[in-house]
Amino acid sequence: VQLQASGGGLVQAGGSLRLSCTASEGTLTYYNMGWFRQAPGKEREIVATHTWSSGSTYYPDSVKGRFTISRDNAKNTVDLQMNSLKPEDTAVYYCAAGIPHLTDSGEYDYWGQGTQVTVSS
Repeated sequence: VQLQASGGGLVQAGGSLRLSCTASEGTLTYYNMGWFRQAPGKEREIVATHTWSSGSTYYPDSVKGRFTISRDNAKNTVDLQMNSLKPEDTAVYYCAAGIPHLTDSGEYDYWGQGTQVTVSS
């Protein structure tokens, strides 16, 4: 599976962006999907996950209520809608796909190249 993330950019605080993760090869249907971010000098952190079998989602408190992950199996994409953006959301955002029983322990096998999100105050 080869992943391509897109949709990043510069936005003012309070604005919105929609990131998209597309598989150029392979299908995402049976993978659990995740969006992660890494800010300069900080560790990578998870911002959203989507479980393929149940459709359940997870968000950390830092983005809960503002970010929404969604999957379109027909288009082979997984999107991240980000609303009410804050300067602290500034980071490189990555999408990732993982085999279900491995993502339970945080292991994702396939990663996109990352897309920069910058939120100005």
